[in-house]
Amino acid sequence: MNELFIQKIKIDWERISKQSYLRYIDSLCQLDELKLEKNVTFFVGENGSGKSTLLEAIAIASGFNAEGGTRNYYFSTYETHSELCQAMTIVKGWRKISWGYFLRAESFYNVATKEMEYADSRHPSKKYHEKSHGESFLALVQNNFKPNGLYLLDEPEAALSPQRQLTLLVEMNKLSKLGAQFIVVTHSPILLGLPDAQIYSFDHYVHEIEYEETDSYQITEMFINNRNQLLEKLFDGDEI
Repeated sequence: MNELFIQKIKIDWERISKQSYLRYIDSLCQLDELKLEKNVTFFVGENGSGKSTLLEAIAIASGFNAEGGTRNYYFSTYETHSELCQAMTIVKGWRKISWGYFLRAESFYNVATKEMEYADSRHPSKKYHEKSHGESFLALVQNNFKPNGLYLLDEPEAALSPQRQLTLLVEMNKLSKLGAQFIVVTHSPILLGLPDAQIYSFDHYVHEIEYEETDSYQITEMFINNRNQLLEKLFDGDEI
C-alpha cells in the first residue's frame, strides 16, 4: 500500500437509479474501480466526458462541500451534484486526512464570499474579492494548501494565465513531494506536464495515458508548429 490518502475509488452501480443520466456517460457507466498510484492524478478528456462529475463525487464522499472549500465549509447556493457520491466507496490509505481543499473555478466566487463570512479575529479574511479572479485564485492556493493535505481541483487553469499556471505547477510539485495528494481535472498542457503524474483519459472509457497522448498536448503542439496551415483548414470548413 502506498502513502496516498485515497488509494482507490469504487462505484456500486446497483445504488444508482436506472433512469440516472450517469448511465449515459460513456466513460463513467463502464467504471467500477479506479486506482490512484501517484501523488498527482489528472483527469483529462472532452467536455461532458464525466471528469468533473467524478471529481465532485470524490470530493463529497471525502467530506467536502459540493461547491468547494475545506471540509469545514457548509453552504449550498444551488444543488447540482449527482447521486454518484452515494454509490461511491473511497478506499483510504493508513494516513488520515487532516487538511484539504476542494477548489472549482465555476463556484470560486461563492467560496470567496463564504471565506469572508467565516472570518473572525483569529482567522481574518484574505479578502479575495478585492483581487482579480486569477490573483485571488492563486492566493487561495498559496494561503490554504499545505504539505500532507488532500487537494481536489476542477479546471484551475480557467482562472489563471499561462504564467500563473506555471506558478501553480511549482506549488503542486513542491507539495506533492511533501506528502500532499492532488486529483485534478484539467485541459491545461502546462499543468499536465508535471513530472511523474498519473493521467486518466475519459474519452470513450477511463484509461491511463501518457502526457504526449493527451489531446491538450497534441492539439497545442499542432497549433504552435502548424498555425497557419491549421487555421486555413479550419476557416475553410475542413475537419482537423
